[in-house]
Amino acid sequence: MIRTRLLIATLALGLSAGAGQAACDVTGARIEEKLAGKSDLQQDANQQTLRDLRTLRDAAIVLDAFKYTAECERLLAIVTELAANPERAIEQGGDTDEDKAESLVQARKPRIPAGGNEPNPKPR
Repeated sequence: MIRTRLLIATLALGLSAGAGQAACDVTGARIEEKLAGKSDLQQDANQQTLRDLRTLRDAAIVLDAFKYTAECERLLAIVTELAANPERAIEQGGDTDEDKAESLVQARKPRIPAGGNEPNPKPR
């Protein structure tokens, strides 16, 4: 029953996107409610997975803002799928490679442009 509804909703999204590039409905996907309703994700040991899923939701918002509707919808489908099966999300997200984690932290740091000025200097 739920899978049938999800399939119908997915088809409707696909048809509406093809018809006129409708905006990606991040709010209507109700990701936060889905995440909050999963007790597995609320456990302390799984807080990183929960943060990752919220980051993916936020990325969908950014994609929608930049008019990447199809990509936004695809990302929402992935987050919805992972939220529906938190055990799988926790299992897949359990990478503990410290070297990889360190390189990801470095990749997140803003780089100073060639001119030497910080992109967003802090007020003094």
